[in-house]
Amino acid sequence: MAVNKGITRYRKAKRLIPGGTQLLSKRPEMFLPDRWPAYYSRCKGINVWDLDNRKYLDFTIAGVGACTLGYADADVDNAVKGAIKRGNMCTLNAPEEVDLAELLCDIHPWADMARYARTGGEAMAVAVRIIRAYSGKEKILFCGYHGWNDWYISANLAASSALDGQLLPGLEPAGIPRGLAGTAVPFKYNDLGYFRSLVNKYGNKIAGVVMEPVRSTWPDKGFLEGIRKITQEKGIPLVFDEVTSGLRVNSGGIHLKLGVYPDIAVLAKALGNGYPMSAVIGKAKIMSSAQKTFISSTYWTDRIGPSAALATLKKHKKLDVGARLVKTGTLIQRGWADIGKKYGIGIHISGIPPLSHWEIDAADNLLVHTAIADQMLKKGFLTSKSFYATYAHSANDVDRYLGALDDTFKKLSPYIRSSNIKKIYPYPAAHSGFKRLV
Repeated sequence: MAVNKGITRYRKAKRLIPGGTQLLSKRPEMFLPDRWPAYYSRCKGINVWDLDNRKYLDFTIAGVGACTLGYADADVDNAVKGAIKRGNMCTLNAPEEVDLAELLCDIHPWADMARYARTGGEAMAVAVRIIRAYSGKEKILFCGYHGWNDWYISANLAASSALDGQLLPGLEPAGIPRGLAGTAVPFKYNDLGYFRSLVNKYGNKIAGVVMEPVRSTWPDKGFLEGIRKITQEKGIPLVFDEVTSGLRVNSGGIHLKLGVYPDIAVLAKALGNGYPMSAVIGKAKIMSSAQKTFISSTYWTDRIGPSAALATLKKHKKLDVGARLVKTGTLIQRGWADIGKKYGIGIHISGIPPLSHWEIDAADNLLVHTAIADQMLKKGFLTSKSFYATYAHSANDVDRYLGALDDTFKKLSPYIRSSNIKKIYPYPAAHSGFKRLV
């Protein structure tokens, strides 16, 4: 692919912006080094146009999970335009934040109150501050990925590999105060015995438990129920991080489907369908502890965020978007499996259907996936090892994607099976996990 405006701009960005982008997951090196278009000029539905006005169908991470309705959804955009027309910010408060709190508590009947932020990472920091204020203790037991803040990354002060099994290996705790060492302790998903041993070990030092109820797999029978029972017996606040899992299979937190209710839940990413918005919802006795500490920020009071969230939640519920995401993701996972079987290539498929992931069983796995992304880009598709479903993905879109992927495997499969992918793709492999860029 010829050098284009996006590639040229990204080379400039790496001189001007540390890391090149604001988000690890959007770095071109994570997809297709030196060949990924990098920037968009516009987007709509699942269509993305790059800076050279080339059009692609997006079958990768849907704005890093932000847009379950699809890009530039008309109903959400109209709500935001209305907020802008009426004024996004002034000395008084936006009434939409009260409407949103009421709607969130209606969707989650166990919750009584809501506080807002604008990103998932800062909302998780708010939730942790609240439970520490409530309990008067410091130590957090956690499972899963919870963002970039000090409270979480401090786990790697005690052991450099503490976060390796949670999502991103090799995260350096540079810049994190060493005084936070030991204040965040990881536990393993679907290992109730290990969790119980940590509770027994740390006892009354525990401020709270923070976990993703679902990430790449469904919980084993009794796992979440066991966590809830132990935390209730010990009087330990339980926080469900639904930054990623929220609005994927239903129009709220995925814990509603699982029938296990926390003391606090955090929703973000998909809450505003591309507009920054996050919410911390929870039981009044715990949420009220926000008054004991200082949690306050000017732009948490803007009108656009709550307006976008209200429009997103109402449309999401009306159209039963969660069911559509499950259906689309299931079609994708079946398609991957069928293609692998057809060409005699092992494919490991994981994740709940709306948040699907696949791995080619090959020694040069990263290079194989990079070569696939390169071929699919030439066919007009943005692809990676992950697929996040949106309401805008039609059955016809899925057929086109799987047809293009089948054609790609037809070309690459002999080289994949012979472990000789370098012969047809002599370029750098995509990066895996966290890696500094020079």
